[in-house]
Amino acid sequence: MLAWFRFFSQWPLWTLHLLGSLGGWLAWCFSGRYRSRFLDNARQAGLEWGTVWRAVGQAGRMSAELPRLWLGRTPPLVWSDDRAAVDAYASGKGVLFLTPHMGCFEITAQALALRFSERHGPLTVLYRPARHAGLGEVMTLARQRPGLEAVPTTLAGVRQMIKALRSGRAVGLLPDQVPPEGMGQWAPFFGQPAYTMTLAARLALQTSARVVLIWGERLSWGRGYRLHTQALSHELSVDLDTAVVQINQAMESLILQCPSQYAWGYARYKKPRQA
Repeated sequence: MLAWFRFFSQWPLWTLHLLGSLGGWLAWCFSGRYRSRFLDNARQAGLEWGTVWRAVGQAGRMSAELPRLWLGRTPPLVWSDDRAAVDAYASGKGVLFLTPHMGCFEITAQALALRFSERHGPLTVLYRPARHAGLGEVMTLARQRPGLEAVPTTLAGVRQMIKALRSGRAVGLLPDQVPPEGMGQWAPFFGQPAYTMTLAARLALQTSARVVLIWGERLSWGRGYRLHTQALSHELSVDLDTAVVQINQAMESLILQCPSQYAWGYARYKKPRQA
């Protein structure tokens, strides 16, 4: 598998995106289960087909671009607005970057590391070790980029994140991931109960970290990515249950800014797996 990833990592980004878009539409056409979940999730958010249909191809691009992002040279990056990130780092507190399954979330970590790690230290990111040995080898190499510190989804990994935040460094999370049973709580997401991680809220409340929303917009024709950041519209409640709901609401607001790049096929409302 590593050899294949190395091979495709040398391809132009526009070519990978073209192949990925075709793959996304093939998955849509041949998987009724995926198609149904995609449409149901979009309807739950109050969106019609005309608003979200481009997300079908974007989902394929999300997978096809991985060889380039993990093992190839960094593609072109442009910051639409980095003020929220700059202000958060300037506060002297830890910074908790949150992004949903939207656009290219792999590039957000790389962009933050390139932009801020030299001055503010590495960005700590959480990852789930791959079950496939070949993919695990690829992921290990991918996480060894300068300015990035990857930690596993274990208690030790959580401790490392807390340590990083208390040291004034930054941590990156995808708070719309469905956590294992016992590591989350049911909270509304676009009006429907979804098992939601409490980790993001706990990290923010325990360390007084500044919370920044970030997402990487995938530009057309393989032109690279545009990074967007914004601060929370209001401070998180000190009540954990309320804070978890607030983070879900922040993710909803972010997704609705560009629904054509959200992964509507993600099983957001599934039952959690046993830890």
